[in-house]
Amino acid sequence: MSGAELTAAVGRGDEQDVRRLLEAGADPDTLAEDGLPVLCRAITAYEAGVADALVEAGADVTRELADGTTPLTRAVDGGSPAVVKALLGRDPLLRLSEAAREALLARARRWYRDGAEAGLRRRTGAAGPVERATVMDDEFHRVTELTLGGVTVRAGHGAVLTDLEWALRVLTPVDELVARAVAQDDPEHVDRSAAQWVLYQRRSNETWSAVADRHTSPSPTERRFALDVLWLHLMNPWLSWRHTYEKETADLLVAWAARGESDTAVLTELLRVLGDAEHPHVPAVGLRYARHPHPRVRAMTPDLLVLWGDGPAVLAGPEARAVLLDLATDEDGDVRARAGAALGAVHDGSDPALTDAVVTLLGDPAPETRAAVAEAVAHHTVHAPAVADALYTLLDSADFRTRLNATYGLLRRQDPRTEAAVTRLGAAPPGYEEDHRVSAIWHWTWKRDHPDDA
Repeated sequence: MSGAELTAAVGRGDEQDVRRLLEAGADPDTLAEDGLPVLCRAITAYEAGVADALVEAGADVTRELADGTTPLTRAVDGGSPAVVKALLGRDPLLRLSEAAREALLARARRWYRDGAEAGLRRRTGAAGPVERATVMDDEFHRVTELTLGGVTVRAGHGAVLTDLEWALRVLTPVDELVARAVAQDDPEHVDRSAAQWVLYQRRSNETWSAVADRHTSPSPTERRFALDVLWLHLMNPWLSWRHTYEKETADLLVAWAARGESDTAVLTELLRVLGDAEHPHVPAVGLRYARHPHPRVRAMTPDLLVLWGDGPAVLAGPEARAVLLDLATDEDGDVRARAGAALGAVHDGSDPALTDAVVTLLGDPAPETRAAVAEAVAHHTVHAPAVADALYTLLDSADFRTRLNATYGLLRRQDPRTEAAVTRLGAAPPGYEEDHRVSAIWHWTWKRDHPDDA
């Protein structure tokens, strides 16, 4: 197997081809034209997937290079937590000596302490302005990328340090992890996400309590970050066999909402997170904030007024019904949309007032509201002629998603106008290849055209 092929594939960032060549026997420690392992090329290009493939195939991450660095130290310098994780691989404690571990941690701490720009200037010795751009370090998280003198680094050294400490079993003080997280204004910044994930994984009462105590912090940023961590305890309780803290988290969030939250953005997020909590007092929280002066807060309350269980969704009670009907006429389109989605979820055709509200919202002046309510009611099979008529009217919409939900809703209801709706729907644009609604419509069409094979 020619090393040139692997070098070219790494240079293209073609992870699939790199894995194919490695499986065929290519040497993961192949040297490129510059005399460096191809792994260094992947590190420089921030191709985490390619780096991961090379490391899995056995590439030496601690190989000492001519300048005294190693691929792993180069990854730390580069400031991409995604690339560093790829090079750490599994069980770094078993593969790295104590001296190597301490050196890596010291290197990451220095980069984080000094800042990416200072480190870049130290590395290049160049003056002049630094070029900055915000890039995605992985599929979900952002980081600032800095370029000077032809050298690029990413300002994700806070996350690099956090991930290294966790991988090497260093229990960083909670205060320090929180400080790294809240130093970034961007909730999707890699430094925040790394601290959030580590604090969630540290399953101890001391850690959970230290995070939970931030809900009374004078800093809205700290309170918001505490919510980020607590939300994981609600969403992913099954990721550990240890204590999940799911009940304690739900109790805390309900008490927090009952006490009150002064910051609108934090309150909005608190109510959103409560929508994922199973707690008997959640509907009371929804009732309390349903008439809040800020529309972003009101928009979070409809979900809290519905009981979502394993069976059909139902209203939390008569007062919840009255409040939802009121929210369905709110002056804010997003509030109406969310109220309509909740009403659509509980609508079973037995309550004329709910039917009227859903039909009205399916004809709402705001197209975003019509689209949201159509999506909510499309999945049900409740026979309500007025709702079916309203869905059919939406086939005139210029928005494909709205037409798709209208068509799917008619199909689910076995409405005789389904064939006309399918004809009017039109071809699905890119991005809908695996959509379950498109698939259902395709199967309906196939069975219509092949009755003998059905």
